[in-house]
Amino acid sequence: MAGSDVRWGTAQARWILLATILGSSIAMLDATVVNVALPTLADDLAAPLSGLQWTVNAYTLTLASFILVGGSLGDRVGRRRIFLIGIAWFAVASLLCGLSQDIWQLVAARALQGIGGALLTPGSLALIQASFIPADRARAIGTWAGLGGVATLIGPFLGGYLIDTVSWRWIFLINVPLAALALWVGARHVPESRDEQSAGHFDWLGAAFAVLTLGAGTYALIYAADDLTRPDVLVAAVLTLAGGIGFLSSQRREAHPMVPLGIFSSRQFSAANGMTFLVYGALSAVFFILVLQLQVVSGFSATGAGLAMIPFTILMMLFSARAGALAGRIGPRIPMTVGPLVCAVGALLFLRAGTDANYLTDVLPGAVVFGLGLTVLVAPLTATVLAAADDRYAGVASGVNNAVARAAGLLAVAGLPLLVGLSTESGLDPVGLDAAYTLAMIGNAALLAAGGVLAWFTIRTPLPTADPDAAEDPIPGAGRTPAEATVGPRSSAASPPLSELGHDRLPCVPCLPARSRSG
Repeated sequence: MAGSDVRWGTAQARWILLATILGSSIAMLDATVVNVALPTLADDLAAPLSGLQWTVNAYTLTLASFILVGGSLGDRVGRRRIFLIGIAWFAVASLLCGLSQDIWQLVAARALQGIGGALLTPGSLALIQASFIPADRARAIGTWAGLGGVATLIGPFLGGYLIDTVSWRWIFLINVPLAALALWVGARHVPESRDEQSAGHFDWLGAAFAVLTLGAGTYALIYAADDLTRPDVLVAAVLTLAGGIGFLSSQRREAHPMVPLGIFSSRQFSAANGMTFLVYGALSAVFFILVLQLQVVSGFSATGAGLAMIPFTILMMLFSARAGALAGRIGPRIPMTVGPLVCAVGALLFLRAGTDANYLTDVLPGAVVFGLGLTVLVAPLTATVLAAADDRYAGVASGVNNAVARAAGLLAVAGLPLLVGLSTESGLDPVGLDAAYTLAMIGNAALLAAGGVLAWFTIRTPLPTADPDAAEDPIPGAGRTPAEATVGPRSSAASPPLSELGHDRLPCVPCLPARSRSG
């Protein structure tokens, strides 16, 4: 694997961040702009409701299905190569989206987009992990998360502008020049890296089981909210279980498994992913129910409800890099404990958003506090996930964390109506929704607080120091100095342990509900 020798503030560092932020941003941009275009698509393409839903869900389904494959391919074939292939694939699929003549052509092209997104999303984070020196990784990840989140902020507004002034087709065609720039920068300025011990080997059986498990599981979660007893939901659930068993069995037998199960023997890695599940499930539920509450109960317009989210992204954009740098100095335990607790306070402050709520007094305080908690949390959480796995598994670690975050978001949005008594009918009734909203926010605050408590008891700062003469640490992620415990590994020919989210994410930025609720 290429050495991790890029330092913060150098020209190459800026080029790497530009390429990775551009790449991940086009994927995030398309995830946010399509919902804005749904009414126009219904008119221009004479699309039925099922077609509109699949325009959203096809992307989510293939992205989630192939996310582990994308991370594993990058580790084995080359992280830059797979990242650039993903960008090129995404650009071609975006062109096909823009040229679609009916809704089902668009659905097929969106499915192809999801595969491209699965190739580039884990690669963008793994390239940062593999390129920067350990001391600068958390800061670089914070910058990636903060600036990448701008795509989430501007997506709906850019999409609305293009739809109103040009055509809905340009919400897809705009990806092509952005992808071309990312390809040029990546090919010229981003160093290649891979796991040399597994180069040339790929676990195709494990990949097939992973695609089956994640794809069927995502399908089941998307449609479980409609009817848990639907035959297709039950079949998808059975396939998820069978695929999961087959995947675990294949990974135990394979000499070069797609996901080495040994990475889960690190308490830090397992705990950080458990925390990701709690926190990102709560985040998705908060965003989903808050937008409904602001429009149905508080009387905000759709644009006004969208603007209510701006403080989250502005705070992350301005301060994520600083939060990452702070975690690099003091370790991840305190930020990963404080961040979710602050988010929990923000969720409780959102309880003020009731009938005739005033934005400045009833919504903004919660948005600011919640955004501060996210800013403190996201970069250290992402850095910790990657720090707890061996350096050669950076792509796999990123893919696992992305899959956990997306599964948590889908499960939260699918299960929330059932858990808080929000039926299809009460969802349109202000009184019923307001009561469900109160229960949901209290429950989300509890999940966030649980994430903070989990971090306090499981995240170690520093990790224990191993014998420097040891050829290889028995547990991935062990044996680092305090600084390395936060952000990276020592350099060693024996592929010693490595020293985050940013979902997608994003790790990453919070995964918003995948399914369309329009109609």
